[in-house]
Amino acid sequence: MQIGFDNEKYLKTQSEHIRERISRFGGKLYLEFGGKLFDDFHASRVLPGFHPDSKIRMLKELRDQVEIVIVINAGDIEKNKVRGDLGITYDVDLLRLVDAFTSQGLFVGSVVLTRFAEQPSAMAYEKKLTALGLKVYRHYPISGYPADVRLIVSDQGFGRNDYIETSRPLVVVTAPGPGSGKMATCLSQLYHEHKRGVNAGYAKFETFPVWNLPLKHPVNLAYEAATADLDDVNMIDPFHLEAYGKTCINYNRDVEVFPVLNAIFEQINGSSPYKSPTDMGVNMVGMCICDDDACCKAARQEIIRRYYQALCEKRKGNADGSAAFKIELLMKKAGIDLAERPVAMAANVAMEKTGAPAAAMELPDGTILTGKTSELLGASSALLLNALKRFGGIPDEIKLISPTIIEAVKDLKIDHLGDHSSLLHLNELLIALSIAAVTNPTAKLALDQIPKLAGLEAHSSVILSQIDEGVFKKLGVNLTCEPIYENKKLYHK
Repeated sequence: MQIGFDNEKYLKTQSEHIRERISRFGGKLYLEFGGKLFDDFHASRVLPGFHPDSKIRMLKELRDQVEIVIVINAGDIEKNKVRGDLGITYDVDLLRLVDAFTSQGLFVGSVVLTRFAEQPSAMAYEKKLTALGLKVYRHYPISGYPADVRLIVSDQGFGRNDYIETSRPLVVVTAPGPGSGKMATCLSQLYHEHKRGVNAGYAKFETFPVWNLPLKHPVNLAYEAATADLDDVNMIDPFHLEAYGKTCINYNRDVEVFPVLNAIFEQINGSSPYKSPTDMGVNMVGMCICDDDACCKAARQEIIRRYYQALCEKRKGNADGSAAFKIELLMKKAGIDLAERPVAMAANVAMEKTGAPAAAMELPDGTILTGKTSELLGASSALLLNALKRFGGIPDEIKLISPTIIEAVKDLKIDHLGDHSSLLHLNELLIALSIAAVTNPTAKLALDQIPKLAGLEAHSSVILSQIDEGVFKKLGVNLTCEPIYENKKLYHK
């Protein structure tokens, strides 16, 4: 991987900038944290060198000053809203987040139920959180939010909300997903702090779009591709341009809501500390890019990957195709062609030759490996074995797994577990390989190559099963699939 981002510089620069923002507001800052705090693989893909856990590492630099507040929309609890990337409901993900923060030595101070209207599920969840030893606060719906500033900044607006008791200078407000009420929670706290005579400030942390990169920079376009289903659009910040004469990039939702935010700041404190939505941000990612060309190439690949993903979601019936159309327009704007993804062409050519599903993977030296469907292995499993052999310097003709082991696994699947396919999924293949490695040194050598798969590009000529997709994801392989199924069935595992 060609490195384009200085991660160590980022950790130092970002933590210093947040400390400066805390001191600017007299020692108390509510920081709205957008995006993923854990496992930010999008950032690591478009900024090669960015570590997926960089934000958590940065917060650990400020560990003694940080307190985490997690907010969740009570309506999302009632509707059992699910995170698409993890497949778990928001209320379950909140518990996962608490455990994740705690395991990193970060202090979770409380949970806030936003838009609380005595929903039965939310009330039951509140009791559960309390029983688990968490402090829980309620924030209520405000009629006319965010337009009716007079009502919002009053005892009938923010004044109705519970005051969240915090003990540290930096309060990071995060949530399981978008629309949870992070910004409203921060603003409500500013109102309550002001009534108590406490100086406190608000800032926002969003990794993308990168404010000091051009509007049409591939990294910023990749963010638009990633949020194509949310109607987010990057744009020049008109308030920043007017105030400072400088071009900075923000996105439509922050630009649209800024006049209201400004009015709320003025209503609470008498004046606003910010002249633009860009002013509110503390993100220093753009300052730590060390190779712009490497980041541009990586971002162009990410846009293509997002396009394939959107096409597959449409094929699965999970989307109407509007996201794919938007990404296609972005690709035209950036001059991106699908031919820039050689693994896709290789997999499709292999499928045309064999008449069966095929898969391809690009190695660090540019070599393209392919995997073809056989009587025992699916194309993805064959591809994985081919890659491990290549990394281990193992000749192609050597069998890593005894046919006896594969037959035993196949018999177990069909005769005892009721599976209709004899082909081994990736997880089954890896288990079989690990069994073979106990007595076969060559299989052990192949197994030891698994870490080298992380960051590689792969493509399947058909939509893969959730199992195989999940294994590729855990291995760190950047997978795309053609938006077609192997067969014409309506039900696909």
